[in-house]
Amino acid sequence: MIDRGTVDHVARLARLALAEDERERFAEQLGRILEYAGRLAALPLDGVPPTSHALPMTNVLREDAVAPSLPRDEVLPQAPAHRDGFFEVPRVFEEG
Repeated sequence: MIDRGTVDHVARLARLALAEDERERFAEQLGRILEYAGRLAALPLDGVPPTSHALPMTNVLREDAVAPSLPRDEVLPQAPAHRDGFFEVPRVFEEG
């Protein structure tokens, strides 16, 4: 079983504020999850190849091919904001 200190630590990392009853419930649930993961880890998997999908899949992506794009003079006037022939978007990074 997971102790409350571990639940508090995980909640702090996830920036979650938990009520007292939630701490108890999550401790029990996390304990069950870890118990199940332990049962999975104990399975004999020698000779079983690793897989990325449950079903065999090959080449499911389209070919990466160059194609003509829309003309800028038709698309730019539809943008919410543009300047000097470019799309204008909100700033993502703060100046420091």
